Amino acid sequence: MIGGNKMFDLRGRVAVITGASSGLGVQMAKGLAGQGADLAILARRKEKLEKVAEEIRAMGVRCLPIVCDVTNTEQINAAAEQVIKEFNKVDILINNAGSSANAGVINMTDEEWDFTIETDLTSVFKVTRAFAKYMVERKYGRIINIASMYGLVGNTAIDTVAYHSSKGGVVNFTRAVAAELAKYNITCNAICPGYFETELTRDVLRTEEFTNYMKATVPLGRYGREGELNAAAIFLASDEASYVTGAIIPVDGGYTAV
Repeated sequence: MIGGNKMFDLRGRVAVITGASSGLGVQMAKGLAGQGADLAILARRKEKLEKVAEEIRAMGVRCLPIVCDVTNTEQINAAAEQVIKEFNKVDILINNAGSSANAGVINMTDEEWDFTIETDLTSVFKVTRAFAKYMVERKYGRIINIASMYGLVGNTAIDTVAYHSSKGGVVNFTRAVAAELAKYNITCNAICPGYFETELTRDVLRTEEFTNYMKATVPLGRYGREGELNAAAIFLASDEASYVTGAIIPVDGGYTAV
């Protein structure tokens, strides 16, 4: 308990989540809304964003949908200004947006490499830069980067060298930002999800070959379920996590433990 309130109470907080039109982004947005946070949700697909925003507003909080390509500096900066205009602050930032072109080191093209690094790593830098300056002004912030367990280890199931590289970059970007912004009472942590079924991963995860690989490599023997990433995000977004910064938290069923 802090100040007599229930733990992990996010009422009065404003959270920004990128990649929030589907998958883990939607789940985390609803998780934070359930704790009382007002939301700004960013993604490229307007119709999907609007639908998610309606669902979140039905939970009794405010929600601002913003169409934004996280590789576009101008759109990111405009989105940050829009959030400040609407809410007058930003307390929590979750860098969740990402995509990947999968190939191995021998066959990957320059274009595939550049696309993945830009989408999964450079975008995290650009979005953090745009929103963190407002956190610095208020001397408060919670930055949460969604990396991947593939940012911590290699794998033998699928060749995806740029994804490993970009997510490994996000992990150490997190540490660098944590060290840099600590003096402003801003924390920066990363969550490293394991195998969660989303719009982007469904086709691969449902194959018999990959399911067998998962059962052999994930101690809990199953894929992550909807909502199982939310607890880590809520914890890191909370006042209770005020002494946690630079932490890298796998939520992977034990994959990186063996």
